[in-house]
Amino acid sequence: MIFGKKTLRIVAAATVVTIGSLGAYVAAQSAEPKEKVIKITAKKFNYIPGEVKLKKGVPVILEFRSQDVLMGFNLPDFNVRADIVPGKATRLRLTPDKTGTFVFLCDIFCGTGHEEMNGKLTVVD
Repeated sequence: MIFGKKTLRIVAAATVVTIGSLGAYVAAQSAEPKEKVIKITAKKFNYIPGEVKLKKGVPVILEFRSQDVLMGFNLPDFNVRADIVPGKATRLRLTPDKTGTFVFLCDIFCGTGHEEMNGKLTVVD
């Protein structure tokens, strides 16, 4: 016998503790709420959807995709911005900390309708 009974009992106990701890960790991870993902498409010269409604203090992920050219997303009232690269998802985490209606806009020149490319973000309690 390579291992004694005492050694096998110690190894078995350690295994049970490890599996139990791992199970508790996995349960705790799945219990955490996942952030809502809001998909926004940018195309000349619109954001779809053009209006987004969020709750104050609730974190979300804004996921952008461009259908044609390089675009920008700028939400000055929350000091956030992102480049939206064609063929790539761009994710931006946002936790609104104030209520109201705020304008977001494209801040990378994307063509003759660029100045009208904007949308509204409404944050409620």
